[in-house]
Amino acid sequence: MYSVAVSREFVAQHFLIGGDWGPENDWHSHHYRVEVRLDGETLDQHNYLVDIVEIETALEELVAHFRDKTLNQMPEFSDQNPSIELFSQRFATAFAERVSTDNISAITVTLWENEIAWASYRLDRV
Repeated sequence: MYSVAVSREFVAQHFLIGGDWGPENDWHSHHYRVEVRLDGETLDQHNYLVDIVEIETALEELVAHFRDKTLNQMPEFSDQNPSIELFSQRFATAFAERVSTDNISAITVTLWENEIAWASYRLDRV
C-alpha cells in the first residue's frame, strides 16, 4: 500500500453548542493543522499515487475556504456542533470531491486544533 500526505496550517474560529463545555462554549480561535493522506495499491504511469501538485491545489482551496472563518456560520456546520471530529469528516468529504483518481482506496484527514489534540476521519473509496 502506498501513501502520500500533504499538510497545511490555518486559523479558524468556532464555539461549541449543545452542551456545557465551559470556555469552549464561547467564541474562540484555533491554529489548526490539517494533514490529508491518500492511500492506494497502485501508482500511475508517472509512478505517482497522486501528483502532489494536485493534492496541494485541492488542499489550498479548502484551507482558503475555512481560513479566518467562524465554523458555526458556515453551511457545512448548520445547526451542528463544529467539533474537531465533525470538522475532519467535512474536510475529508470536500477534499474527495476535488481529487478524482481511480487508484485511491482511502483518504484520511487528520486535524489538530492545538499541539496535543487531534481528530481524524478516514473516507474509504470503493
